[in-house]
Amino acid sequence: VQLQASGGGLVQAGGSLRLSCAASGRTFSRYDMGWFRQAPGKEREFVAAIGRSGGTAYYADSVKGRFTISRDNAKNTGYLQMNSLKPEDTALYYCAAGPRVTIWRGKNSEYDYWGQGTQVTVSS
Repeated sequence: VQLQASGGGLVQAGGSLRLSCAASGRTFSRYDMGWFRQAPGKEREFVAAIGRSGGTAYYADSVKGRFTISRDNAKNTGYLQMNSLKPEDTALYYCAAGPRVTIWRGKNSEYDYWGQGTQVTVSS
């Protein structure tokens, strides 16, 4: 499956953005989906994940209560709604998909397919 992330941009602290992840090539509903991010000089870190049916979601503590992951399998698209953004949320955000992911683990090695990343910059 091919993934295309979009929706990043520059926003002031406290603002909101919605990232999208468009999937093509294979049946999107067969894959669990996750979002990861990587800031300059730091390792890629888990942000959120959602099960293939959309019924189960899991979040990193750093974003819990501010970010919401969702998906629309009919549109082959996943989303990450980001509210109350902070400067420390600045990073390149990636979406990923895998057929057998334990979503609460947040391990990037469990994801087989990755999008190209979309930049999110939060100014203070």
